[in-house]
Amino acid sequence: IADPTLAEMGKNLKEAMKMLEDSQSRRTEEENENGKKLISGDIPGPLQGSGQDMVSILQLVQNLMHGDEDEEPPSARIQNIGEQGHIALLGHSLGAYISTLDKEKLRKLTTRILSDTTLWLCRIFRYENGCAYFHEEEREGLAKICRLAIHSRYEDFVVDGFNVFCNKKPVIYLSAAARPGLGQYLCNQDVAFLEKLIKDDIEQGKLPLLLVANAGTAAVGHTDKIGRLKELCEQYGVWLHVEGVNLATLALGYVSSSVLAATKCDSMTLTPGPWLGLPAVPAVTLYKHDDPALTLVAGLTSNKPADKLRALPLWLSLQYLGLDGIVERIKHACQLSQRLQESLKKVNHIKILVEDELSSPVVVFRFFQELPGSDPGLKAVSLPNMASSTVGRERHSCDALNRWLGEELKQLVPPSGLTVVDLEVEGVCVRFSPLLTAAVLGTRGEDVDELVACLRSKLPVLTCTLQLREEFKQEVTGTAGLLHVEDPNWPGIGAVRYEHANDDKSSLKLDPEGEKIHAGLLKKLNELESDLTFKMGPEYKSMKSCIYIGMATDDLDVSELVETIVVTAREIEENSRLLENMTEVVRKGIQEAQVQLQRANEERLLEEGVLRQIPVVGTVLNWFSPVQASQKGRTFNLTAGSLESTEHTYVYKAQGTGVTPPQTPSGTHAKQRLPGQKPFRRSLRGSDAPSETSSVSHIEDLEKIEHLSSGLEQNALEADSPERHLGVPPAQETEQMDLQNRAQRPGDDHTQVEELESLR
Repeated sequence: IADPTLAEMGKNLKEAMKMLEDSQSRRTEEENENGKKLISGDIPGPLQGSGQDMVSILQLVQNLMHGDEDEEPPSARIQNIGEQGHIALLGHSLGAYISTLDKEKLRKLTTRILSDTTLWLCRIFRYENGCAYFHEEEREGLAKICRLAIHSRYEDFVVDGFNVFCNKKPVIYLSAAARPGLGQYLCNQDVAFLEKLIKDDIEQGKLPLLLVANAGTAAVGHTDKIGRLKELCEQYGVWLHVEGVNLATLALGYVSSSVLAATKCDSMTLTPGPWLGLPAVPAVTLYKHDDPALTLVAGLTSNKPADKLRALPLWLSLQYLGLDGIVERIKHACQLSQRLQESLKKVNHIKILVEDELSSPVVVFRFFQELPGSDPGLKAVSLPNMASSTVGRERHSCDALNRWLGEELKQLVPPSGLTVVDLEVEGVCVRFSPLLTAAVLGTRGEDVDELVACLRSKLPVLTCTLQLREEFKQEVTGTAGLLHVEDPNWPGIGAVRYEHANDDKSSLKLDPEGEKIHAGLLKKLNELESDLTFKMGPEYKSMKSCIYIGMATDDLDVSELVETIVVTAREIEENSRLLENMTEVVRKGIQEAQVQLQRANEERLLEEGVLRQIPVVGTVLNWFSPVQASQKGRTFNLTAGSLESTEHTYVYKAQGTGVTPPQTPSGTHAKQRLPGQKPFRRSLRGSDAPSETSSVSHIEDLEKIEHLSSGLEQNALEADSPERHLGVPPAQETEQMDLQNRAQRPGDDHTQVEELESLR
């Protein structure tokens, strides 16, 4: 490069980008080694007098860019923009350098850049003889087009301003599927029947001004009938503006007729930055108008070199990619959409929301299942035949599940670039729009296949959770002390609240006692190490705490889950009450023990007599006639809150034996589980499980082994005792003796092990 400044600029930019990327890599490695993220100070500091070098400044920029990632998901990190991104960023640096040229050179250079970029875009997207307006804000181009339409239809607008609207009010027509907020940006008047409304507006003295049509909305890829709308606009003199992601397909060899009709419109807005993966590239509004004065007044053209230099990053990027590179990127994004769409057609319980499969590069899908928990034959019942409350409950349940599904797929397959959208009619859906994400994230066909595989793996969990919700609700409703909580935003099997003794059911305020019980319940449930997810949060439309249970599989034992929740909550409540009353109980017990001990001491004095209390006489008397006094004390039972004598304790201790205390009764009936079986899981369930007969025989064999083992221990005890217990069945004795004889034979050890293993 002859110009040393340009060479130095490119070199510095390359070094700066390399420093930032290397610094980000080192930061990630340090986070992995230390197990936590580094925290950068956000407090502004004074400007240093000596200045700093480029490395220090870039390090500061890097810290500011990634300093708040503790609060952001991993997917929000800045992606690697690649070399084509470096070219786009170089355009901004060149713009600052070019602006220092003299006016004549600057005018020639900016005119050439603007003319080249406009010509290339018009030919790539089949918009012949058009002009281009480059803008940073995507909606800014439509606002300038609106001003141009006003100047074209209102000749006195330059002189009278907005007063010309008093006689004829302008009307702007937008599609019902337009971008959110676009109406507020342009003073929207929504219409349902466009042609009839235009006639009514004309009869009322209004002026139809502008119609905004969609060629692939960002939400679902909807495309209006642009050809019919163009005829209607020509008939009534309305300006037709088109926008949408499907306009990118104009660069391909095959284009659907509905999108191809956009080439005949009065203006269109393109967003080549997301389509091609180019950062900091302006949007472009292409338009056709013959009056340069009106376009200048409307702000679509400018004589300022700085405004013309907006096209410089795009001018550099288009030359770097070339025509083949541009077409290949758009084609690749469309192929990814078609690949996902064909794969989703083969997946059950997935509904695809695409009107025009050939032209829309946007795939929107959602999970659905009618009548959860019912027979398959009942799933054919049409939705209008169902009760409105049932339909609403189904809608909310599916929305929560689809939101969970979208978030899970986003984490499992980050290159897919999935987003969760909430549509007015269909509800919550998952959107795949590779035209907006594939070039930046580097999405490949293998990522689409992985996405479908992850989706298939999540479907059984979704269907089982939806089916188990009603069973969980019935089980909770039939259990005393539990209240089922309806939360439409929770994707799990449901939420439950434990009603303690002091619970005010009519109040919706915060319940400290209930919150303490639910916190302990959550801790106990998480300690069980089950596959379920438990969370605690405020009840839906209330401040009271409750336990939320997450997604479940088909082997979930709902009855055991509910029983564990209610029994554990009761134990926590009882223990909490015991601890609260412990101080008062202990204090009263100590006072009562002191009174009883004092009374026992008085009785002892009466038994020994007065002479034994005299120091010298009592010693001599005790030497000749010792007193056989028993040791007496008191024990305090915290559970019962009563005093007991320690006489039996000393007696048993002196004899060297004692009565074995009875086993503490358990609050729950511990369910026997097989080795490796997790809590709340049914054993031997599913298509791969043995039959019912084999399951019963398996359990009987286990019981038999336990019974024989206990018989061996009993026989050993009987051999040591002088007497044998009567009433043992002869068959059982024979079986026990036979097993005992086998155990005593050294050569039959292997046979005995094999027999026991076969029984297991």
